Amino acid sequence: MSSKSDEVRVWLVERGYNNRDLIILKYATSEGDRVYRKEVASQALETVAAAKDVSPGDLGTVEDLDVRERYAGEVRRMANNHDPNEPV
Repeated sequence: MSSKSDEVRVWLVERGYNNRDLIILKYATSEGDRVYRKEVASQALETVAAAKDVSPGDLGTVEDLDVRERYAGEVRRMANNHDPNEPV
């Protein structure tokens, strides 16, 4: 079990929908190389925070360099414009 101090700060970089009525939220690390993905039923979605602290084991790797760059840019934008707990 990881402690809170082991968690990694990730910022919202993408939100989308799928055909199962799920909202897909993607949060990335500041380098854009790791991503946390969360699927939430649209009926259950409450506030979406600008950032989250997650366990490193819950992060996937972003292989595509263009996506990494896009995510890193979006993280910078979000971090500059929002507090971590701010709803977005």
